[in-house]
Amino acid sequence: MDSVVIEPIDPANSVLGKLTLLLGAFGFDNPDLSLTELVRRSGLTKPTVHRLCGELIHWGYLERSGTDYRLGIRLFEIGQRVGSQRQLRDAARPFMEDVQRMTGGVVHLAVRYGTEVLYLDKITGHRVVQPSRIAGRMPMHCTATGKVLLAFASPELLRMVVAAGLTRMTRHTITAPGSLAHELAQVRRAHLSKEVEETRLGYLSMAAPIRDAAGSVIAALSATVPSARANLPLISRGVRNAAHSTSDSVARADPPGAADGTGGAVRPAPSRADYGEE
Repeated sequence: MDSVVIEPIDPANSVLGKLTLLLGAFGFDNPDLSLTELVRRSGLTKPTVHRLCGELIHWGYLERSGTDYRLGIRLFEIGQRVGSQRQLRDAARPFMEDVQRMTGGVVHLAVRYGTEVLYLDKITGHRVVQPSRIAGRMPMHCTATGKVLLAFASPELLRMVVAAGLTRMTRHTITAPGSLAHELAQVRRAHLSKEVEETRLGYLSMAAPIRDAAGSVIAALSATVPSARANLPLISRGVRNAAHSTSDSVARADPPGAADGTGGAVRPAPSRADYGEE
């Protein structure tokens, strides 16, 4: 049998790749970009950027902002149709609100995106300000949600994260691969993670895993509060209960075996034993 050779893809040599480079040039801190800045950030030629921007405006994927460009409402509309993530967010939202009321902190719902954490939802109080954003990304090695997702993922993911570099965000950030591996082992035993001032001085976070009906960890739910007033037993209880309730809701909405006609009787909904509780 002849072997199949997969050629590496150069994004600048395909239409879809060029669109990805162009749309990826926009960021939270740079919502409006000029043509010159889009050329610089995307690495595409000026005629190509000008032509693609015109087409994207026509279809609603970009909008004009004076002489600049910004992402269009059409992208938001399509993004809301990502069914699995919308269902997960809807399932977690009421329990996230419970945790926010209980702790007074910031509550996050996160999934893995490559070697980073991607925030699907966030609830914050009036006095606590965090730099995270919905649809924003953060490193896995120094966030509570990231440590949960990393702890229950394959060893290959940990190797990839370490190979990419364990960036030091504060003086407390774990940057030694051995120390990180040791902490992830503790997370697997406790079904709970904690980071103390690793991403931002003055704040700590705790997170618990959210599982699907088959028991696989698909997301993480966390609470972040100022370190000086952190009530660890309260926070751990809050995120554990919320994660368990979300997992139960996810399992009931999409029971194992539903797709193959077995009626979802393969495995019961995740129990509290799945969260280190008996």
